[in-house]
Amino acid sequence: MMKKTIQLEEIAMLGLGIYVFGLLSYPWWIFLVFFFIPDIGMIGYLINTKFGALCYNIFHHKGLAILIYLSGVYLKSELFLASGTVLFSHAAFDRALGYGLKYKKGFKFTHLGIIGKKN
Repeated sequence: MMKKTIQLEEIAMLGLGIYVFGLLSYPWWIFLVFFFIPDIGMIGYLINTKFGALCYNIFHHKGLAILIYLSGVYLKSELFLASGTVLFSHAAFDRALGYGLKYKKGFKFTHLGIIGKKN
């Protein structure tokens, strides 16, 4: 039950991100092109699991996404607004799929549980 509740919450946050992006003047293809860019954080796993988890978590942290967005509000920068929105939306999408923030133990160990493990 809790897993479904978290998924619904994350889907709602993804919807919020899509809505907020729609308020910006950028075309939708920008959202689609940049949506998976945060996954570049997985490259850190080529070095080791600790560095990989750090990189992944930086690129998937909703707090950082909100900070970037608020920086855009303060600086009146639509680039920052869009970047924060896309990062927030991507993180919500990943979490809806069960990909949480990573532990240094390995990619499949997340704050939402072990990826691939049936609950």
